[in-house]
Amino acid sequence: MDTRRELAQVPPPPDTAQPQIGIDQWVAEAEGRRMERSRLRRAVDRVPSSLRLVGFVALASSMPFLLSQGNLFRYGLFALLYALLGLGLNVTVGFAGLLDLGYIAFYGFGAYAYAMLASPKFGIHWNTLAIIPVVMVASALLGFLVALPSRRLLGDYLAIVTLFFGQLFVTVFQNGERISVLGFTRGFDVTGGPNGITDIDNFNLGGLRIGSVEGYYYTALVIFGIVLTCVYLVDRSRTGRAWRSLREDPLAAELMGIPVNRQKLIAFACGAAIAGLTGTIFAALNTAVFAANFDVPTLIIVYAVVILGGAGSIGGLILGAMVVNISLEVLRTPGHATYVFYFFIVFGLVMKVRPWRWFWTVFLGTIAFGYAVYGIASAVWPRGVDGVTPVTGWLGSFLDTWQLHPTNPTYIGNLAFIALVFAVLGLTLLQGWMRWVGTIPTIYLASFVWDNRLVYEPSITRLILLGVILIVLMNARPQGLMGTARVEIV
Repeated sequence: MDTRRELAQVPPPPDTAQPQIGIDQWVAEAEGRRMERSRLRRAVDRVPSSLRLVGFVALASSMPFLLSQGNLFRYGLFALLYALLGLGLNVTVGFAGLLDLGYIAFYGFGAYAYAMLASPKFGIHWNTLAIIPVVMVASALLGFLVALPSRRLLGDYLAIVTLFFGQLFVTVFQNGERISVLGFTRGFDVTGGPNGITDIDNFNLGGLRIGSVEGYYYTALVIFGIVLTCVYLVDRSRTGRAWRSLREDPLAAELMGIPVNRQKLIAFACGAAIAGLTGTIFAALNTAVFAANFDVPTLIIVYAVVILGGAGSIGGLILGAMVVNISLEVLRTPGHATYVFYFFIVFGLVMKVRPWRWFWTVFLGTIAFGYAVYGIASAVWPRGVDGVTPVTGWLGSFLDTWQLHPTNPTYIGNLAFIALVFAVLGLTLLQGWMRWVGTIPTIYLASFVWDNRLVYEPSITRLILLGVILIVLMNARPQGLMGTARVEIV
């Protein structure tokens, strides 16, 4: 009897399905899921940083032996340039948490500074070893001056100020062929205006002239390794810890005695110096610079590198630079871009349409809908199927009998693009089975717009598809490919 009474007095085990006092159950579950998913990440982190760097350099050093000169220029060299730019932006945005939308102006400033000091423009032909320190110091000073009046700004306000600076740079250098002193002197040609500066000298490293793609690749790789090491050491220093504190909570960092305004200035200056250094490589590589090279599209690409890899992750931006650069180059060719477009449509359906019966309904319904539209158009509008398919192979054969291709697709392609925007907006208002049924003609309309309009505008379409990739990634993995997930309690 006593035993039964004692057992009755023992409290039952806590029900893990019910919230417990003193324990944030949601945070605990999120942390558990994060630990389960990060086994590979922890395995990678156990490898010493120096060994990872050596492995990357060894792998990257073999690229000239594996790629042709053209592919090395497109896939290798520009990936290194984007990675270098990502390092600088990672200091400002990833470490310090400062939204700098004028970052690309420092890249352009470094390129123009090198062009002015190593070209017939002003008859100056300095040695590269003398130009690079001057450009880096000047870029850092410019970053300091830009950050000085905006050091008390955060978030959207800082973004607006820096975006103004970036556009001011493009405007001034685009019209720099007639610069005067407050209007009191005659106009001087400083930047070449729309014609830019041409005939820029190649790198001259103490008598060693670099004129080949392989030479610039190895030079960029060495510079990237040096900058990467410096950024890694700074990130592990007191300054790096202060930047991360500033990123997480500026007010708390200031209360802890961290000089917040000074750290902002240092972050801006360091990021600008790295961007200016990258600009010198770009100018020497292309032997010409134009203001249009440093406008918003380039800024979008660099931000995509950092966001895709994970803001604050040094290894992530290397992966992000490779993914973004390869994606942009693949999308440059209409045939390759078309395969990527249809792959993402099918991939999106597989990932999002549930239950499976609705997936097959949408997939097979879209194919049947296309054949029906093509059959009707062939009978009543023969010119609508006499155009050219943008891709060859099995996909081209399928599209020849499934999608409409008018002989003059520009006008109707523009109208279809407007209709597609409204169709997508309308699709978001539908629910249940009506949404899946409405998806069928929407996919076909998107295919029509792609085949007849977007595929022929690669400079715009590449950025659109890159934006779509980022949107999908941010929904699936907000911290980026190698970023660290954070649990925020509101």
